[in-house]
Amino acid sequence: MSALRREIVETARRMNVLGINQGRAGNVSARARTGFLITPSGLAYEAMKPADIVAMGRDGTVRGGGKPSSEWPFHSAIYTARPEAGAVVHAHPPHATSLACLGRSIPAFHYMVAVAGGDSIPCAAYATPGSHALSNAVMAALEGRRACLMANHGLVAYGENLSAALDLAVEVEALAAQYWRALQIGKPKLLSKARMAEVLEVFETYGRPG
Repeated sequence: MSALRREIVETARRMNVLGINQGRAGNVSARARTGFLITPSGLAYEAMKPADIVAMGRDGTVRGGGKPSSEWPFHSAIYTARPEAGAVVHAHPPHATSLACLGRSIPAFHYMVAVAGGDSIPCAAYATPGSHALSNAVMAALEGRRACLMANHGLVAYGENLSAALDLAVEVEALAAQYWRALQIGKPKLLSKARMAEVLEVFETYGRPG
């Protein structure tokens, strides 16, 4: 458990180093035996220690530590609905957040959109940060997906472990930046559903050892 706490702290710090987050924004969690571990509320990542990570039960009760991130409801909802989810990363990256502030999803302008699990990366409807309404909006946008944007807010991504969740968040921000730039020139040409279905079939074994 102590190793997992250290990895959560390291992942949170990496978000800022990689440029997908700023300051104290965002949050990170990982599934644990009886619930999940999550970064605390309002504590600077550079000052954060493994002992500061908050333990929570599947029902949202605090089982150890101080005050959890206010965004814990959608972390809890993801772990409940997605047994394959081992970790969740929430960040405020500049390009993804810019698109989210316009209420834009990321369409199939590039085949790598399939990395999030579908033929688009949806934008969840806006709801008050930390609310169960936001949790519901995020879960609706994550239907068939491993990542989504959050209107006027940021992005969320999950993976089998912390490394996978962070990698996906970085990839989504890269796609958002590419789409943002393409929009400066004109209307990007989108791949058809049939083309994306082919890509999604390839992605079922993408990155797995043969």
